[in-house]
Amino acid sequence: MSESRKAHIPVAPPREPLPLFQLILVGLQHVLLMYGGAIAVPLIIGQAAGLSREEVAFLINADLLVAGVATIIQSFGIGPVGIRMPVMMGASFAAVGSMVAMAGMPGVGLQGIFGATIAAGFFGMLIAPFMSKVVRFFPPLVTGTVITSIGLSLFPVAVNWAGGGQQAGTFGAPIFLLVAGLVLAVILLINRFMRGFWVNVSVLVGMGLGYILAGAIGMVDLSGLNQAPWLQVVTPLHFGMPTFSLAPILSMCLVVVIIFVESTGMFLALGKVTGREVTPGMLRRGLLCDAGASFVAGFFNTFTHSSFAQNIGLVQMTGVRCRYVTVVAGALLILLSLLPKAAFLIASIPPAVLGGASIAMFGMVTATGIKILQEADIGDRRNQLLVAVSVGFGLIPVVRPEFFAQMPQWMEPITHSGIAMATVSALVLNVLFNILGGADRATHNVCHQH
Repeated sequence: MSESRKAHIPVAPPREPLPLFQLILVGLQHVLLMYGGAIAVPLIIGQAAGLSREEVAFLINADLLVAGVATIIQSFGIGPVGIRMPVMMGASFAAVGSMVAMAGMPGVGLQGIFGATIAAGFFGMLIAPFMSKVVRFFPPLVTGTVITSIGLSLFPVAVNWAGGGQQAGTFGAPIFLLVAGLVLAVILLINRFMRGFWVNVSVLVGMGLGYILAGAIGMVDLSGLNQAPWLQVVTPLHFGMPTFSLAPILSMCLVVVIIFVESTGMFLALGKVTGREVTPGMLRRGLLCDAGASFVAGFFNTFTHSSFAQNIGLVQMTGVRCRYVTVVAGALLILLSLLPKAAFLIASIPPAVLGGASIAMFGMVTATGIKILQEADIGDRRNQLLVAVSVGFGLIPVVRPEFFAQMPQWMEPITHSGIAMATVSALVLNVLFNILGGADRATHNVCHQH
């Protein structure tokens, strides 16, 4: 049964590349989807550190460069590093809370953040081989719960974008809803009535038409484009030598552990989407790339890097499971880091356009999680409780971000991440119910039937 089901997954099996033109178009979709997230972290930290607009632009280009190189290594694989699957890398949101606090600390600032990032990346490379052995704690029950939570925790981002974005003067104005609705409608219609290549680039077509419409009605802001240089090369240690302080380093090491937990869930999700079993060896290579990227990022004026969850939805939606798509996307990111004007144009895509596309794609991540849960014994009451409580925990930071405001600051990377909360909850409850409780499970089920 499962074999026949796999045969219907459309278009490219993992090792069968598309023609170059199609690779570039599908790769561009991946870049457009993750671009907002990729530039958000340097934007937030740059503002917190009080940098000028030119320095913030440099931070963004530095992030694009490291994200591009890390994406290529993660997808293509070099020696013992890289999971060799269609993965997009970018600056991790898990560290934002800690880094904003560091930016305001006397004697820490940007150099201290970069130093902590380098130290945490080195720490991550040391622990990656041990973290990769946790695959056995991620059965379909846990993986499905985590992936469902990833989709649900991303959904508010899609809804915020579709309503016009956080900065919108009139959030939810009919014009924003119209643009988002048009993008979503185009994607749905292409998936319903077209085949092959058009389905692969449906997100790009929807966003392209949305961008044209938004431009025609004056929603696209291109002020500052003329001031952006044509060419700019990112140089290492642009802001001076990194400094190393114990408290920021410990804080970032905790962040790296959280990134590893999140990345493990994402790699397993991607394995399900692409029809590949993620082995401990593959997981070790993937986590080593996450840690190595963070280590190098500190020298190149940027922050801890991790795999992006949004792009799993795009792989699932387009059916293009070939890793060369994200290799091309990584090359496009490097190109954008050298061409500030091109990066500026992509940054000008209105949130409503991104929102229309994201509603479909983030929803696909949730649907993938539900599909994986079907492989687990979801009829069992304990397993239902595990899913219910873990999804609930995952939604706490989404529904009320200030819920854990009174908790110690070092816990922020966990308490402010819905993905981390759901993952930790699912892992702990699975150990409690199914690993430690395995001996009495048969008796419990017999009693339950009577």
